[in-house]
Amino acid sequence: MNRIQHYKNLIGGLTALAVCLMAPALALGQHKESGGSKGSAPAPHASAPSHSSAPQSHASTPSHGTTGGSHPTTGTHSTSPTNRTTTGTHTGTGAGTHTGTAAGARTGATTGARTGSTAGTRTGAGAGAKTGATAGKPGATAGKPGAANTRTAAGSHTPPGKTVSLKGGGTASVRPNGSIRSINRNGMQISHGVRGGRTVVTERNGARIVTHGRGGYVQRAYVTRGGHAYYSRTVYYHGVYSVGVYRGYYWGGHPYYGWYAPYYYHPAFYGWAFNPWPGPVYWGVGAWGWGGPWWGFYAGWWNPYPAYAAPYFWLTDYLISEQLQAAYAARQEARAEEAAADTSADNGGGGDGGGAPASANVTLSPEVKQAIAEEVKAQLAAQQQASNQPQGAAQPAAAAATNTQQEAPPALNPAHRTFVVDNDITVVANGQECALTSGDVITRLTDNPDQDQMVNASISASKASDCAAGQTVAVKVDDLQEMYNHFEDSLHKGLGEMAKKQGTNGMPKAPDTSTTASDVPPPPPDKTVQKTLEDQQQQADQTEAQVKQETANSGQ
Repeated sequence: MNRIQHYKNLIGGLTALAVCLMAPALALGQHKESGGSKGSAPAPHASAPSHSSAPQSHASTPSHGTTGGSHPTTGTHSTSPTNRTTTGTHTGTGAGTHTGTAAGARTGATTGARTGSTAGTRTGAGAGAKTGATAGKPGATAGKPGAANTRTAAGSHTPPGKTVSLKGGGTASVRPNGSIRSINRNGMQISHGVRGGRTVVTERNGARIVTHGRGGYVQRAYVTRGGHAYYSRTVYYHGVYSVGVYRGYYWGGHPYYGWYAPYYYHPAFYGWAFNPWPGPVYWGVGAWGWGGPWWGFYAGWWNPYPAYAAPYFWLTDYLISEQLQAAYAARQEARAEEAAADTSADNGGGGDGGGAPASANVTLSPEVKQAIAEEVKAQLAAQQQASNQPQGAAQPAAAAATNTQQEAPPALNPAHRTFVVDNDITVVANGQECALTSGDVITRLTDNPDQDQMVNASISASKASDCAAGQTVAVKVDDLQEMYNHFEDSLHKGLGEMAKKQGTNGMPKAPDTSTTASDVPPPPPDKTVQKTLEDQQQQADQTEAQVKQETANSGQ
C-alpha cells in the first residue's frame, strides 16, 4: 500500500507541474486573439479619424504609409453629414494628401495644413483655415506646389452640352439650349458667360490681346531681369488708358502673369499699415464717400466695420467696396448690352433676376471678412519685404516672351488660399454652370492644376443669384491669377488713398509716405491698343457668325 500511495503522490505532483507550465501559454494565446498583432488585419477607419500634425499611426486605425499606396479596402473617405467622396480621395503618397470638400479640405504635406470652409479660411492667424509656415505648407519646399499634392475633380467640371468640330478647323462648345458657350479657332478663344457677356483672347505675334465687355488690354514682352520675363500690359476701358508691368511665370507647361508693383512705399509705412492703431478709428460712410445705386444694391450683403482697429481692416473695406462698385458697373453695362442686342437667350443668358438686391438673406460673414483681412496683412508684409530689395537695371529683351523657367505663379502659392473674384466668371458646380461675380469670395483647396489647368475651390461667400456658398467648383488657374493680380493692384491703390488721408478724420498720422520707383517701372501706355481691341472684336463677330451658321446647317 505504501508503494501504491507513493506512485499516486508522484503522478499528482507531475500533473500539477504540467498545469502550471501550460497556464502561461494558454494566457498568451488568449491575449493574441483578443488584442491582435502587427500582422493582423487593420480595423476600419472611424467616420472622422483624427489626423496628427506629423505622419504617425492612428491609435486604432492603420498608419498612413510614407512610401505610397492608397487604402485598397476603404477607397475614399466619406463622413456624415459632409460627403468627401465628391471632391477628394485619401492617398498614401510620400507626403500624404487629404483633399476635401466644399465645407473644408485638409491639404496635407509633411505636417499638413487645413484649408477652407464655407465661412472662409484662416490664412495666417485667425480666419478659417490654418496654413502653416514651412512645415505646414502643402507640397514641396520653397512654397511651391508639390507633386505629392493630388487633385480630383469637383464632381464634374465638364459643363453640360456638347463639343463639335468645325469644318474650318477648331472646336465649339454648345450649351444644351443650343447657344454657343465657347469657340476655339485659329488662335482665338471666344467665351460667353452663363449670364451673357463675351471674353475674347488672342495670342498673335508675341502679343496677348484680351477684350471683355467694352474694354480690354494688350500685353507684350517688355524686359528681362535675373532670368525672369516681364511684360507690359496696356489697359483701355471707356476711353481711358492705363499701363502696368507683369512678371512671367511658367508652370505645368502653361504661362502665367503676375502683377508687379510700379513703386514701393517706405518700409516704415508698410509697418504702420500692418500694426494696430493706438485706438479705434471711426470712419463713416460720409468719410468714405459711399452712396448711390451700388450702395443700395449691396446693402445687407456687405456691412463695413463700425470702427477700424488697424489699417489693414480699413484696407479690407476699401478693397471690398472697390470690387462691389466694379461689379455693379459691369452688371449695368451687361444689362444695357443685352437690351440693345437682345442676345441674352442666345448666350445662354440668364440675367440676375432683374433689379433684385444682392443680399436676399445672404451676407458676407465676419469670418470671410477676417480671411480677406489676413490676406491683406500677408500682402503688406510681402510688399514691405520687396521694398527692402536692392534695385538694379533691367535689360530690354523681346525674347522674354519665350521664358520657360519652371516657377509656380503666386495664385498657386500654398500660403495664399483666399481669393476675391474680380470679374464675372462661369464655373461648374455639381455638373451645372453657375456664375461668380466681382466681390464673391472663394477658397482654393488644391495646389496642382489638372490637365485643363484647373484647381478645386470652395465658394466661401457669394451673392444671392451667384453660385451657392459651400459648393466646390473647378476654377481656371488663369482666373485665380487675375483675381490675385487685381487684389494686389487694388491694395496698392488703397495704400495710396490711405497715404492721402492719414492724419485726417481721426486716422493717426503715418511715419513716412515717400515712394521709390520699382526696379521695373512701367513704360508709357500703348496708344494703338484701342484700335487693336476694336479689330479683335470685329474678327470675333465674324467668327461667331460663321460658327453659328455652320453648326445650324450641319444640325450639330
